[in-house]
Formats: sequence, C-alpha cells, structure tokens
Amino acid sequence: MADLDDPPLPWSTRLWFAFACFFRVLFDAQFAARAWQARAAAALPPAERHREGGAPRLPGAAEVAKKEPAPAPSAAPTPPAAPAPPAAPAVTSALQLLALLQREGRLVDFLEQDIASFGDADVGVAARMVHEGCRKALRGHAKLAPVRREDEGATVTLEAGYSPAEVKLIGNVSGSAPYRGVLRHRGWRAETISLPTPVAGHDASIIAPAEVEL
Repeated sequence: MADLDDPPLPWSTRLWFAFACFFRVLFDAQFAARAWQARAAAALPPAERHREGGAPRLPGAAEVAKKEPAPAPSAAPTPPAAPAPPAAPAVTSALQLLALLQREGRLVDFLEQDIASFGDADVGVAARMVHEGCRKALRGHAKLAPVRREDEGATVTLEAGYSPAEVKLIGNVSGSAPYRGVLRHRGWRAETISLPTPVAGHDASIIAPAEVEL
C-alpha cells in the first residue's frame, strides 16, 4: 500500500480515479473493505499511523465502528399546529348575544349599512324594525333593571362611599362627596342573563352565516 503521506494527485487524475472507485466500491465488496480501511487509517494521528519499521496500523471493522461518531438522531417530525384555543366564556357569551341581536333584529346589518344617502323616513322605518327585533332578543335572554330608581331629571345626593362603577359624575366635578346633582341617566344593571348552551364544535365567532339560495 502506498504511503499515506505521498504528495496529492493532480485534479484530472483524482477525477478519473473518483469515477473508477465509485463503481469499484459499488460492485466489488473486497475492494470496498480495503478502501474503507484506508479511509479509517488516514483519519488516525501520525503516531498511530506509523509504528516502528512497519506499515500503518489499519483498524478492524469493530474498531472502526467504535471510532465513527454515532449518527445524529433524526429530528422528530414537526407536530401539527395546535388548533386555536376556544374563546374565553365571557367572549363567547358576548358573541352569542350579538348573534341573537342579529338574528332577531338584524342589528349588525343595520350598523354596517351606510345610511348617509337614506332619507330620514327610510332610516326611521329601518330603525323601528331593528328596535323591535333587538328588544325581543334582549328581553328573551336578559333581565335588566335601572341602577337608580329615581326618575331622570330628579335631584339626587351621592353620599361618601358611593360606587363609581354604578354612578358616573359628569359636568363640573370638584371637591369630595357628598355630591348633589341632577340624574341625567338611570343606568342599567343586568340582574340575570340566560344564553343558549353552545353545542360541540360551534364557532361562536360566526355571528350570522352566509345565506345561499338554491
């Protein structure tokens, strides 16, 4: 066997030799084994390659297997994208109520319609229909009550410790409670609300399905 430290072969010779070795390794098992051993010997450090007065030490197949790095584990298949998490219960309830207002009163259609070019009479007719349907849907699924029991326009006094969530101060606000003012809006409080239970697989984000007439 030639010395592994011989000068490198020219490129044209290497090209011819590469083709020759390719088919020889493919069809000649003995030649393939010798080529494998020569490859393994070339990878050894010089101290192990040249022993005193002898040819380079060629490791056996078992030693080659030990020296060869273990193949990297194949990458795990990418898991399919997880489905979008379901909407929070509060969001689902809001979407359900909006769907009810659309179904009974066409609220979304009315709000999304450009009414700038409509006459007042046309807008009034449409608003009456939307009002009737939305009122039916709201009263069928929610019980509402005014926050304040006084009539609008009445004078009221807010003592210290009143709930800012229940009463909003407007106008010229200064100083501290007690406040005395005029009730402009009684506010609304939801006492009960009852919405349909969503069925499995229902997409609450679909407020109203598209309609195709056949």
